[in-house]
Amino acid sequence: MFRSLIFVPSNSERYLNKAKILNADIVCLDLEDSVPIVEKEQARQLIKAALATRSTYRTKNIYVRVNSFDTGLTFNDLKAVIQKGIDGIVLPKVNDENEISVVDRILSTLEQEIGIQEKTIKIGASIESAKGVVNSYSIAKASDRVNMLIFGVFDFLNDMHLDYKEGSNNELEYAYARSKIPVDARAAGIEAIDGIWQKIDDISGLKKDASFARRLGYAGKSLIHPSQIEIVHEEFIPSRSEIEWATKVVKALDEESKSGGTRGALRLEGKMIDAVHYKQAKAILEDVDENR
Repeated sequence: MFRSLIFVPSNSERYLNKAKILNADIVCLDLEDSVPIVEKEQARQLIKAALATRSTYRTKNIYVRVNSFDTGLTFNDLKAVIQKGIDGIVLPKVNDENEISVVDRILSTLEQEIGIQEKTIKIGASIESAKGVVNSYSIAKASDRVNMLIFGVFDFLNDMHLDYKEGSNNELEYAYARSKIPVDARAAGIEAIDGIWQKIDDISGLKKDASFARRLGYAGKSLIHPSQIEIVHEEFIPSRSEIEWATKVVKALDEESKSGGTRGALRLEGKMIDAVHYKQAKAILEDVDENR
């Protein structure tokens, strides 16, 4: 379930503790935009401490947004935060598949060093530039770690030298990019997460924006405030096809377990499923039960 991905500033222990009760599908501890350069190292240490208490977090997925390649901080971020308890990273401002390949190799090395099964840590690739939009399909296909594309609308507008004009012709300034990303994600067999809604108090605006994103094919939205979580969840109710998929996954893996099977992954309708898919499928079915 990728209905909601909320960014949490990680230079504040108070924010990290508050994040423990959030029921967002993905809680993303942020090392990038919300953390001043002089506080990056402090934030890394706070994230390490937070991941050590993983079981106290309500969310099913904890990701860390590291800094982009052009900052020169990516490797140090990864080395500091990759440990047991992390489910994935968000790599911002991805321009091409080469950046994904480099991070893929780094993650494999770190997984081996700390005793995590290879390919466990996923990558959310954030598309925030004209070059990233052009290459979004190849980015999505660059590694089987990549499980979502995320639209970074405001950095995209900055890269295009465009102003944000809310309500103008259905946000024509970024309409092409916003429409292309979920198509490329779907073609690659992964999900797409829409950009943030800045106006925290504008609930009707958020609902409208989330509804439009779902119609474009997005699985969810990026969020910047806890008050947005439930509103977005209501707009991204699991579809019939998602429920059917989840039911099949749970049934197949439960039957394998009951029969005493030892396979960690199974083939289902031409695709491999494993513990990660089981967790996602259970989340979908639990959400359906809660909303009945």
